[in-house]
Amino acid sequence: MAPSGPGSVRRRCRRVLYWIPVVFISLLLGWSYYAYAIQLCIVSMEDVGEQVVCLIAYHLLFAMFVWSYWKTIFTLPMNPSKEFVNRVNNCVGFSNYKFFLLFLAYSLLYCLFIAATDLQYFIKFWTNGLPDTQAKFHIMFLFFAAAMFSVSLSSLFGYHCWLVSKNKSTLEAFRSPVFRHGTDKNGFSLGFSKNMRQVFGDEKKYWLLPIFSSLGDGCSFPTCLVNQDPEQASTPAGLNSTSKNPENHQFPAKPLRESQSHLLTDSQSWTESSTNLGKGKAGMSNPALTMENET
Repeated sequence: MAPSGPGSVRRRCRRVLYWIPVVFISLLLGWSYYAYAIQLCIVSMEDVGEQVVCLIAYHLLFAMFVWSYWKTIFTLPMNPSKEFVNRVNNCVGFSNYKFFLLFLAYSLLYCLFIAATDLQYFIKFWTNGLPDTQAKFHIMFLFFAAAMFSVSLSSLFGYHCWLVSKNKSTLEAFRSPVFRHGTDKNGFSLGFSKNMRQVFGDEKKYWLLPIFSSLGDGCSFPTCLVNQDPEQASTPAGLNSTSKNPENHQFPAKPLRESQSHLLTDSQSWTESSTNLGKGKAGMSNPALTMENET
């Protein structure tokens, strides 16, 4: 039997409050569907061709908007514990960030489409060109709501597009990430194309669909190569840089994770280990070096 008391009552109240935004958006979306599809397209539009085109385009945007919103609120941001999920309804993280971006994109297109196709009827409302029915009031409020949300969504969507182009989250935008070599505000930026693929994936056919296609595991992330190997920088063009390495181990050209990139920054320890290895091969009597060379 579930425990009862003031604590459980507060938890239930918080859980109800968490669902208020979802209920508000659902009611607003339901009203917009009735106002546009029924009152505007079917009741107010007289041209059959205009009705068909507007209804097809509207239902396509409506379906993508609902699909991306559903995936955003019901996809866990990572792998949080059950307590975490019950404590906060949901948030945006690695697993649902693509869905959130698509939700912003399709909601913006949804509002812009409604405002553009409703504009001429909104003008007729003020010039007394519409019949005196309840449809005229739905048309007026529908245009106001679509125009208002278009302004707010365009700024929010533009901001997140800038974050994606820099491969940042809101945390890195307000505070530069810290690496072993220090802070670097562009430490995770791999270039515009690779930054986009980090969120949307390599297969472009999935980019516009609310299907998970992001790269990585959400725990470790690639970083830009901060410090280059000094031998590679001094190698003349046309020469094989692997000829200096007796074991033919090539340095990776792709960006390294933060946990790996620090190996390139500690040049002193790298030089000392190379010197000790050379002495061991020359016949030094240090037993630790001898065991290391034998293994």
